[in-house]
Amino acid sequence: MPQPHIAAKTVSVKLDAQTRMRLDNVAEVRHRSAHWVMREAISQYIHREEKREAFRRDTVQAWEEYQQTGLHATAVEVNNWLDSWGKDNELPAPVCHK
Repeated sequence: MPQPHIAAKTVSVKLDAQTRMRLDNVAEVRHRSAHWVMREAISQYIHREEKREAFRRDTVQAWEEYQQTGLHATAVEVNNWLDSWGKDNELPAPVCHK
């Protein structure tokens, strides 16, 4: 992921000897600096956690909506729809109902 050009702030990370050795090995194999590997790892971790939190929020919102409306599609309806994908008799998405 490309890093935006913004003012950088130095932070300190304490690593145990084994982790530092592993970091140095990865950096050497990838022909990158340990600094680059750490920045990339942190960037990927933050991106992944942001996606995970967005998914969690969407799940809570969907659950709250279901509790208010009772609208849903059954697992059988969804599975039948998914099983039909790519076939001549592909089904439309199931309609939510109470």
